[in-house]
Amino acid sequence: MRSLKAVHSGADLESAIATCMGYKSEGEGFMVGVQINPVNGLSSGFPDLLQFVLDHVEDKSAEPLLEGLLEARVELRPLLTGSSERLKDLIFLDIALDSTFRTAVERSYEELNDAAPEKIMYFISLVLENLALSTDDNEDILYCLKGWNRAMDMVKQKDDQWALYAKAFLDRTRLALASKGEQYYNMMQPSAEYLGSLLNVEEWAVDIFTEEVIRGGSAATLSALLNRFDPVLRNVAHLGSWQVISPVEVTGYIVVVDKLLSVQNKTYDKPTVLVAKSVKGEEEIPDGVVGVITPDMPDVLSHVSVRARNCKVLFATCFDPNTLSEFQGHEGKVFSFKTTSADVTYREVSDSELMQSSSSDAQGGEAIPSLSLVKKKFLGKYAISAEEFSDEMVGAKSRNIAYLKGKVPSWVGIPTSVAIPFGTFEKILSDETNKEVAQNIQMLKGRLAQEDFSALGEIRKTVLNLTAPTQPVKELKEKMLSSGMPWPGDESDHRWEQAWMAIKKVWASKWNERAYFSTRKVKLDHEYLSMAVLVQEIVNADYAFVIHTTNPSSGDSSEIYAEVVKGLGETLVGAYPGRAMSFVCKKDDLDSPKVLGYPSKPIGLFIKRSIIFRSDSNGEDLEGYAGAGLYDSVPMDVEDEVVLDYTTDPLITDSGFRNSILSSIARAGHAIEELYGSPQDVEGVVKDGKIYVVQTRPQM
Repeated sequence: MRSLKAVHSGADLESAIATCMGYKSEGEGFMVGVQINPVNGLSSGFPDLLQFVLDHVEDKSAEPLLEGLLEARVELRPLLTGSSERLKDLIFLDIALDSTFRTAVERSYEELNDAAPEKIMYFISLVLENLALSTDDNEDILYCLKGWNRAMDMVKQKDDQWALYAKAFLDRTRLALASKGEQYYNMMQPSAEYLGSLLNVEEWAVDIFTEEVIRGGSAATLSALLNRFDPVLRNVAHLGSWQVISPVEVTGYIVVVDKLLSVQNKTYDKPTVLVAKSVKGEEEIPDGVVGVITPDMPDVLSHVSVRARNCKVLFATCFDPNTLSEFQGHEGKVFSFKTTSADVTYREVSDSELMQSSSSDAQGGEAIPSLSLVKKKFLGKYAISAEEFSDEMVGAKSRNIAYLKGKVPSWVGIPTSVAIPFGTFEKILSDETNKEVAQNIQMLKGRLAQEDFSALGEIRKTVLNLTAPTQPVKELKEKMLSSGMPWPGDESDHRWEQAWMAIKKVWASKWNERAYFSTRKVKLDHEYLSMAVLVQEIVNADYAFVIHTTNPSSGDSSEIYAEVVKGLGETLVGAYPGRAMSFVCKKDDLDSPKVLGYPSKPIGLFIKRSIIFRSDSNGEDLEGYAGAGLYDSVPMDVEDEVVLDYTTDPLITDSGFRNSILSSIARAGHAIEELYGSPQDVEGVVKDGKIYVVQTRPQM
């Protein structure tokens, strides 16, 4: 009966406590004389702790109650994860404690309205701990909790970076909540839809089932607190409501979309400003779009950010939900946007003003440069050393890295490189052993010409069936060994097969959707696109970075902008959630980098000693076309994904170490810019404090 009461009353706290602590019924009827013994394994002080909770459950000041509830849940945790004959009773007690916790927090919202930041942060840390106790696979949430605790210590120490640091953990906590929400949706919603169809439940009720379950849990309470605290942090850290990634003045019709990815291949027939709820970083900007506004936080140096700047498209993150709601409420209306490097102003305008704006842009705008590719031929070599790199054999990526060797300062490392030159793929495809593969690819190209774009994925799969003739393998082995690089086949035949598969994946990326539609958009002949492969030994990085030697947001050529991630750089240039650490550094004061934002990326990529095969096409560095990043670079081995704990990372916790590393990164970028005499987009890594540059290209 008590169990039924607990279920139907939302796990009544008093009833759940009594069941676990034991009781003897003095009631009437069949309950007379019923005795429930206490659950075994609880500490002698646990009853007093639960009594404290009951005594303070209605207190106006919730902090002591919340602390007591957490202490009780922590003590229950080992029993819940072990085996117990009374597990059901323990679960009901834990649910009751959690429910009471949420109620107490929600009762405290009014108290928090005028609270100091430290108090709000303390409440957030309590709610995070409560969520961690309610969640399995909670490593990311625990690291978020550690981050909040460190932020509170920074406040006490009057560290002027506390708000910037706390903002990063607020963003990471939001990402953790979103990830859990998606996990729960994928787990529960299919069952809800199945049962809903059997029981004839109204569709709207089925659609919101998982959402309502989540809203009833600790995650929703935490989300509400984060929303309250975000503007406080932004104000203290002087961050404003906008981050301007591509500062362009535009006028266009507001169109609201869920994901930029879902419309990236669409063409809009009138100037359009997209308000996109989700932008991950690898998308294309659709034709006809003059601006993208999003609450999402792609890296400033991500592919889509570079693409926006190159295409002169407004691109900005808006952190103010009221502003975003305003745009959503004015879908279909015409808005004019003006930007600075740190802010966006906007106003609704008439269609006639849009026409005037479009007319003046057409008169004053620059003509889009005519782009063309020169078809590359196979010149008789399947592999070449860095000394043999030329524009007839390899792309700019390989040539630039060879050019840097011996010219950059001695403290900047340049990895040893060899290359598989242009035309090698086509030559191997024409080999008799690959006749069937060639025929299949030709057939699939025919489908592609008829705009059957599903053929792209099939071509990529077909390329992976290529067999390696003897001569290309022999030449690649000779070049790698003579350059001082390890030959994978010396370890085992399996290791060579891994390397060969990675090479084929690079070639196959010529037909990935993003690259294909990008070349199609600017009318590049896709048949003329040739793919060389730059082969490098991977530096097992502590950190990876990307530098723009002219600040891309402000256009300030006196200032270097860079982003840094822990581990390999794929989390920076790929569509991994969260933000990188970002900083600027004046070229006349390279010893004084200024941190703009701390990292919120939850995942770092790490790898053992290995080889990476980098795409190096003839279409990646055409003037006026941001082709970099369209094609794949593939390591021979799979990277390990590690959930990151920034509270133990010296780049975050040690200001001296941070200043040294960031200054070195800025110095490397400045040295390379001076070497080329023009702004550079530089990628590199840090290992044991040493800077390595893995590629550079002109900054778009």
